[in-house]
Amino acid sequence: MDYAPIENEKRLEERAAAEGFLESPGEDSFRPVFRIFRPQLVSFFRARGCELALSEDLAQDVMFTVYRKADQLRDRTRFRGWLFKIARSVLCRHYGNRSREVETIDLENVADQLVASTHAPAGPPAFEFLHWMQFLDTREQEALRLRFIEEWEYHEIAAAKAIPIGTVQWRVFNAKKKLAPHLRRRHNAARLAA
Repeated sequence: MDYAPIENEKRLEERAAAEGFLESPGEDSFRPVFRIFRPQLVSFFRARGCELALSEDLAQDVMFTVYRKADQLRDRTRFRGWLFKIARSVLCRHYGNRSREVETIDLENVADQLVASTHAPAGPPAFEFLHWMQFLDTREQEALRLRFIEEWEYHEIAAAKAIPIGTVQWRVFNAKKKLAPHLRRRHNAARLAA
């Protein structure tokens, strides 16, 4: 069976929809573009390992960008290539944002989780907390002690130590990031023992 006529027909439909939108941008002229290209974009993202829901969200982002920036396209015959260039940019930006995400641990809930999962009497949360802090440097230990044991606010710690509030927040964040693998390992071991 010869698929060339079908392919040509699809390309003509794409081109007509794109030209109609580019000639008079608006919601009505964008509907055919959205109907034709959104499924292709979802397939594009799925082929690159994205889950269906994420693929649909990313396709929506691409279509929104196309709608907003259509006037920036210089060569209208290259609409399809431009659209997929935007798709690649959206995907790169998504992976870039994901690579900056750092897993931390919520220290306020960890003590309750560990005590509940071991079925054994544990020391008071402050005692457990001090045990975990051996993994940190002294400035991080002090920031966590003031924040979670003494229950000071960030601005109070910053004023008491004469350092910027951002530095206090960074020390607490960095400490939580360092503790995450140790506490996760310990929590998993306690859960397996139960």
